Parts: sequence; C-alpha cells; structure tokens
Amino acid sequence: MAKRGRPFKIGDVHRAVLIAIVETNPTATSEEIQAELARRTGVEAHVQTIQKVLREAGIVRCLDGSRVQVEIAAQTAPRYGYTEAHRRLEPEQTCPSCLSDAEWALVAELFDNDGGRGTPPKYTRRLLVDACCYAVRTGCSWRMLPKGFPPWQNVYRTFRRWSAQGKFEQMHDRLRTQWREREGRAAAPTAAVLDAQSTRGSPQGGESGYDAGKKVKGRKRHLVVDTMGLVLAVSVTATSVQDRDGAHPVMASAMAKYPSIETLFVDSGYAGQCAQTVTQCHDIQVQVVRHPANKNVGRWVRPEQPDLFTVQADAQGFVVLAKRWVVERTHALNERARRLVMHHDRLSNVSEAWVWLTEARILLRRLTN
Repeated sequence: MAKRGRPFKIGDVHRAVLIAIVETNPTATSEEIQAELARRTGVEAHVQTIQKVLREAGIVRCLDGSRVQVEIAAQTAPRYGYTEAHRRLEPEQTCPSCLSDAEWALVAELFDNDGGRGTPPKYTRRLLVDACCYAVRTGCSWRMLPKGFPPWQNVYRTFRRWSAQGKFEQMHDRLRTQWREREGRAAAPTAAVLDAQSTRGSPQGGESGYDAGKKVKGRKRHLVVDTMGLVLAVSVTATSVQDRDGAHPVMASAMAKYPSIETLFVDSGYAGQCAQTVTQCHDIQVQVVRHPANKNVGRWVRPEQPDLFTVQADAQGFVVLAKRWVVERTHALNERARRLVMHHDRLSNVSEAWVWLTEARILLRRLTN
C-alpha cells in the first residue's frame, strides 16, 4: 500500500546531488548546502529536510567541526508494525487446550500479520487463539479466563473480529483439505450428509425456540458434512425451525463453497417435498436413509409372492445407519467442547464460529499426531 501525504521534495536524483555537495565541501553549513542544492537542482528544501536525508544516508557531522565522517548506509525497505522484534516471551503452556508448536505452525499464517502498520499488539496472536480454545473447551465465561491469558475484554473483542472475518472457518477449511489429501481423498467432496441437532440455550442466549419432538428449548445446529465427518457448512437457528425448513440455507452455503457435491444423504425427516426442492434447486441426488424398523422400508409384493429380498426389520432403538453415522459422530465430538453443550451467545454467527473452532481443534490433533 503506497504512503499517503505530500511527496518528498528530495528524490533519489536530488539525494545523489546532495551527497556530492557534502563530499565536495565537508565543512559547509546547512544553509550553504541548502543554497548549493537550490542552485544545482532548483529544489528549495528546508534545512531540517536536508539534515534528515543526510542522516538516512549515514552522513553524520562531527561536533568539533574539523572533519566530517561520510558513511553510505545500505538502503533497506522500512518495516512497520508487528515484527519479530516485538514478540514477547509467552508464558508456559500449561492448559491442555493450548496449541502446541506443531499445531500453531499449521495455522500461524492466518493470524500473524507481519509488517502491518499501526501500533504493535501487546499480546501475541497465539496467546489470543489459546484463550479462545480454552473458552470453547471448558465452556467458561469470558470474565473467568485464567490470569495466564490476556484480559478478557481483549480476548472477546479479538474473537468477535475474527468471527466476523471468518478466520475460524478459513482455518478449518485449510485443515480439512490437508486431512482429506492425507487420507487419499480429493480436496473437493462429491457426497455430503445433512442432519440437525437440538441443543439447550441459556436465558441470555438470544433467539431460541422449543422442539416439541425432543422436548428441548434452545437452538438447533444444522450441519453438512462429507463422508469423513468433516464439516462443510453450519447454520444455527431456533429449535422451533423444522429440519426441512433449515435445510435450504445450509445447503445453499455448502453448494456455494463446494459445487462438486453430487449426492446428499439425509434421514426420513427430510423426505418428501424438502428432498425434491433440494434436488431441483441444487441439481443433486438426495438419498433418504431410513431406519430398518421403518414401515416404508421394503418392497411391494403380491400376497402370493414371498418377499425374498427385504430383510425383516427386527431392530429396536438406536441402529447405526450406513452413510449417515458419520454426521452423528460429528455431533458427538462437538459435544466434548462444553461451549457447544449449551448456547450462551446472542448472535447465531458467533455460535457458528464456535463450531468451526471446535472442528479445527480436532483436525489439528489429527494432523500433528
């Protein structure tokens, strides 16, 4: 980014002339140098400007006035803001939720901003990220952060700024691509799984509703994951919103990021008009995976023709369903982060940021082990 303001009167050509004047007459005063520079180049510069240019060139005037030491300093590009020289020693990482050196090396590029303008930050980005990881893992309030972390006001403002910038989503997407490539998968998925989970909400948790089916008052998380259980898109709504009504926004977000999705696996709650609408809007195939005890599972046969192809449904209770158990595992892993057990945030985008950070922490553990 170019510097703003009035351009300098003394350019590179004038600087060379100024150095030649000083080398020719080392005992000249500042006023004499100013007059000689105006005579040779026609540039009328202030005395302080001339002295500043000479200092940058490494030319220093001796106090006794008997001689002048001329040293041409190497021209280096100036650096502003947060650099390695401003880094402070971090406290000992005693919390299990803090990132290790190997984990931080994978995501440091997203948060560190070397060479930027402005006042250097008082606390390192790594310490702020560790504070956010501590909050999502323990579920504590901002005011209850331990003393080893920065003040909670600083951590809270930084978390809100990163949430608005989508930093945690970018971190997760980068790690998800690396994990898929390690497992021999393509970076862009072709199949996805959609599901929703109702969670409780605190009184100050903002918009909420009541799920009469599961008897839960709070919010509902809609997740779209790939066949490995990695999150592709997330949306947070009130629990009163039906699964089929919340499917369209989260699927639109997933298709905008990954247009390569061709197949979507859902449960029976999305069957019917919802599945047809998703197929028509996004041009993908929707497969409804039903429970073995569901009466709609099977084949239509004549009374005199025995059904030799359909397995009799004798399963009771929870059954692991093919191609859909990965999203159930993702819900279970998210509940290990106590911040996701109950919604305490007023804004839904903040709740979504907690999900992205939780999934990113899981991928960091996998990639570094």
